Amino acid sequence: MTDIQRCEVRPGRVVEWTLSPATVATATGLPEDARPPAYVQESHLRTVHSVREDGLFLPTWLGTAFDIPGRVDLDALQDALHSWTLRHETLRSGFRWTDGEMHRFTLDAEAVSLHRAAVGDFPDTAELVQYLQDRFDAAAYALSWPNFIYAAVVRDDCTSVYMAFDHSNVDGYSIMRIPAEIHELYAAAVEGRPVPEPPVASYVDFCEIERKEADRVDDDHAIVARWREFIDRCDGQLPNFPVELGIEATGLQPQKLMREMIVDADTAAAFEAYCRPYGGSLVGVLAATSLVVRELGEQSVYRTVVPFHTRHRGRWSDAVGWFVGAVPIEIPLATAPDLVAALKAVRAELRAKRPLARIPLARVLDLLGSDFRPTSPDLYSVVSFLDARDVPGSARWTDLKVYGLGRVTYGDKVYVWFNRVHEGLWFTCRYPDTDIAYKNMRLYVERLRDIIVSTVS
Repeated sequence: MTDIQRCEVRPGRVVEWTLSPATVATATGLPEDARPPAYVQESHLRTVHSVREDGLFLPTWLGTAFDIPGRVDLDALQDALHSWTLRHETLRSGFRWTDGEMHRFTLDAEAVSLHRAAVGDFPDTAELVQYLQDRFDAAAYALSWPNFIYAAVVRDDCTSVYMAFDHSNVDGYSIMRIPAEIHELYAAAVEGRPVPEPPVASYVDFCEIERKEADRVDDDHAIVARWREFIDRCDGQLPNFPVELGIEATGLQPQKLMREMIVDADTAAAFEAYCRPYGGSLVGVLAATSLVVRELGEQSVYRTVVPFHTRHRGRWSDAVGWFVGAVPIEIPLATAPDLVAALKAVRAELRAKRPLARIPLARVLDLLGSDFRPTSPDLYSVVSFLDARDVPGSARWTDLKVYGLGRVTYGDKVYVWFNRVHEGLWFTCRYPDTDIAYKNMRLYVERLRDIIVSTVS
């Protein structure tokens, strides 16, 4: 994961694809689709809407970047992009706002076509980066539709493809799967052969199923009670990263990105083996984090929110969408003075709290009502871990310059992502743009690396 400034953008000729004017016109006359938004979608879109009413434009897109070696066949690439778009119903489904309420509409696949536009040559890298960021900000904006765009930077020897989507359409796992799928479809289009297309389950269907289950929960449900207790212990909020960040008030703060490979493949493998008896690398990075924040923040309890995927059934494994739930964990640091003790404590917390992810946090917060008082679009700080080595095509990511992309703008929370890739353990975080936050997040990375390396025998 990185941002558009750090994904090896190189000069070239820019070509773009968006949904065609005919497709957009058809969408304006569609009847309502009774399938509701997922709670996470609705919470996200309402947050962006609220921020806009306060006068701030807040881009929230995620995306992917990857290369196609050799001279590109733009017609074949367009066929690949079109075929891939049709696979995923969420991309032809959007929302209209009426009197503050969101109503879904969904296009039939037959109504979807792409429009290709030749933008022009960009010989200067900085100008190209700025153009791509500005274009994605506008075309993949949460409150517009369509809210995604595809672009190619064409050169004689290779072409770089960029695909950006508002977060309401995708999660981290979704964007990691895209490069291999587009490569497969592109190769088939060049060779003029069909690609077997087993049906891909629809995220729009998942939204309906998950929401029906969540709406059965009321405010005296055990899961709601456990979240209420957690939030009470956080003084009515959800936790931020527990080190000094140098911000005077919560709310919208300019943010920056930090990213690097923390350790190489051998060290990451040794750390994984060390942590395996306690549950693996996710448990490991959380346990190591608890030790570091105790040192840096003088905390007595380490509290954070851990994201878990909600693709519990195999039918959703290939779907593009936002399949993420949340789990609160609390680690009393006095009883976890070293890494082994911390590993045991984290394992016990995750086992006990994992069931909480099955109810969307946005539904829980709705039920809490006045018991929860959000002060920022960033509801909580995240420490996330994803092992990407089983993602199709991941062994070629370095050669094909594959990146997951995120837009860093405003927020007052620290978001930390760990990705296990074939080359090692990759770290990315966004944090408030203050000198103190930068200093403490650098210390966090360095101390975390020391702890991981200490497990290598």
